[in-house]
Amino acid sequence: MKQSLKTINSRVVAFLSSLGLSIVLFGLLMLLTYLGTLYQVEHGLYEAQRKYFDSMFLIHNVGGALPIPLPGGYTVLALLFVNLLFGGVLRMRKGWRQAGMLIAHAGILILLVGGFVTFHYSSSGHVTLYEGERSNVFKSYHEWELAVTKQEADGTRREFVIPADDFNHVGPQESKQFHAAGLPFALTVGHFLRNADPQPANPVGTPTGPIVDGFYLRQLAPERNRERNVPGVHAVITENGGGKEHEVLLWGMQRQPAAVNVNGATWTFDLRRQQWELPFTIVLDEFHRDLHPRTNMPSGFKSDVTKIERGHEENTQISMNKPLRHEGYTLYQASWGPSDAGPGDPLFSSLAVVRDPAEDLPMIATIVVSFGMLMHFSTKLRKYLRREQKKRPV
Repeated sequence: MKQSLKTINSRVVAFLSSLGLSIVLFGLLMLLTYLGTLYQVEHGLYEAQRKYFDSMFLIHNVGGALPIPLPGGYTVLALLFVNLLFGGVLRMRKGWRQAGMLIAHAGILILLVGGFVTFHYSSSGHVTLYEGERSNVFKSYHEWELAVTKQEADGTRREFVIPADDFNHVGPQESKQFHAAGLPFALTVGHFLRNADPQPANPVGTPTGPIVDGFYLRQLAPERNRERNVPGVHAVITENGGGKEHEVLLWGMQRQPAAVNVNGATWTFDLRRQQWELPFTIVLDEFHRDLHPRTNMPSGFKSDVTKIERGHEENTQISMNKPLRHEGYTLYQASWGPSDAGPGDPLFSSLAVVRDPAEDLPMIATIVVSFGMLMHFSTKLRKYLRREQKKRPV
């Protein structure tokens, strides 16, 4: 029995470390890149990335009729990591002649680990400010959330957040209920629309969903650029103990959150872009926009900002090639607007914000791989020179 298990284990290790598996995995990566590029043309970059590269498995429809299951980029890269670890490090011959390749393979493993950490633990978004405005919150470009908030008497806030991924699969005739300790009600979410706008329910139009206070959410065709989609959802708040029900329509661009009175307390419901707090506050002091001569096309733009942290203020400038790095966060000058602003019109500055615990790993991996390849080729060069020297006549 032990011998058979040992044989099975050795065969599994031999398969995982085989060159054949490497070739298949690289072939799958090429195929996913090709299919993802074609998918991007119609559905946009973000959707293509989610389907073909962020997923473990996917279904690719050939001609819209033949479904073909494929491993996603996440699965392929995970297997590639295992293949490289076993075949390129653990089972590779050890010695000073192989040291360079061992180091180079270790660098590639570091790069794959960095990708794993970035995928699971990084966050990115933007903070958009007009001159004089400040914020310690940055918002996602693509992801949404439903925030349930209560303002306490002492000025503090209680907030419960439901990521949109928990209910964005709920169709027009479906619903999903949420409970949380400390909430005096149950929240039922239904009729989620990926892209919508509120419309009055008058005789001219035909409502296609629940009507609340004379309005309904009209479904719009999804935009190719995901960040342009504004979702909407119908929510029912049911007081605990089978109490009163309250209906609200939530839309991503509504000016104020929906407010509901439950047991004498006011709760607000807001469908908003997913957001995170910064450990410091950014104040936009002044925005500079340089134009090409005799045109309205910008040649460069930069933001003079003040960073406030624990009462300490620091002035700095963020430009297109000069980001602000602090406390693990990086703020880049991303864009500005409005694009049709005339002379003297107020402008806003949009700063991209990235928090990536593995930000330095790609650079470290590049250095390690470069050193390993240099060491390997130096070893080969010395071996070649010694062999050529022996060929020379004395």
